Amino acid sequence: MTPAELRSALEAQAQTHGFAALGIAPATAAPLAGARLRQWLDDGRHGDMIWMADTADRRATPQGLWPEVRSVIMLGTNYGPAIDPLRHAEHPETGVVSVYALGKDYHDVIKKRLKLLGNWLARAGGHDLKVFVDTAPVMEKPLAEAAGLGWQGKHTNLVSRDFGSWLFLGAIYTTAELPLDAPHADRCGSCSACQAACPTDAFPAPYRLDARRCISYLTIEHKGPIPHEFRAAIGNRIYGCDDCLAVCPWNRFAVASHDMAFAAREELIAPALVDLLGLDDAAFRARFSGSPVKRVGRNRFVRNVCVAAGNSGDPALRVPLSALLADDDEVVREAAGWALERMAP
Repeated sequence: MTPAELRSALEAQAQTHGFAALGIAPATAAPLAGARLRQWLDDGRHGDMIWMADTADRRATPQGLWPEVRSVIMLGTNYGPAIDPLRHAEHPETGVVSVYALGKDYHDVIKKRLKLLGNWLARAGGHDLKVFVDTAPVMEKPLAEAAGLGWQGKHTNLVSRDFGSWLFLGAIYTTAELPLDAPHADRCGSCSACQAACPTDAFPAPYRLDARRCISYLTIEHKGPIPHEFRAAIGNRIYGCDDCLAVCPWNRFAVASHDMAFAAREELIAPALVDLLGLDDAAFRARFSGSPVKRVGRNRFVRNVCVAAGNSGDPALRVPLSALLADDDEVVREAAGWALERMAP
């Protein structure tokens, strides 16, 4: 096949494997991403995410990770929610799990699909390739912008004209020379909805994120006690936060995903805090088997639930919180104590 024929066939194959968007960028794409990453790291805005600094050189450019790469195939999978991402406001007695984590773990699902597509491409084109999803040192969002899938919005996440803020990203690096897409233009304009929506003021400026203030970071990546200054603002978010994504006006063009892999599990749509406070390690693992939530571990998760319980004001939660004052984990004990003090009349 010619490069153009190979690309056309690749697009058809991608659709059969559940990918909703595909774009191709050169290996030299997003040349400014590395400098921006280093400035972000120098400012300390990565918090506890030490691996970001450790892999900065490999992350800065595709060729820094794999010198032989010639084309970067960026793929998007629609996970548009069928439920309101901001449903938490009127139900403080329930916990809110970020939309992306309501179904199966996207790392596993998309990695499997990328491998299947990559195997097809290797057979069809005879070129070497590597596949990546999220955990590898790859700058997915700048590369997706360079490949025409959308643009990095003021909330620093990718925005698509077709799918709004709801695309999982995956990448295939290949030695093949393929027809390229033009970079996508920024279409945020004067809108600042995402900036205004952030409960913890995690955006020091448009297109800049201070992870140390971000609820997604605090409830997922951060391992120690959550700083007191952010606890009230976290509300009942127990795993991640969708506020800046959900308010984006471009979501009016988004459609709910019909991908069953990412269908919301009923028990995660509105879980009762009282049930979650009682989870031991075995119960946590069983409840969140196959879910991204499992990655944070029981202690970090129950810490989050304690903060949500303290914010709820629900006196029915005092008994399970009191039981956690004797928990084996000191971070859980501290969070439970804080919650009880916050609920005190």
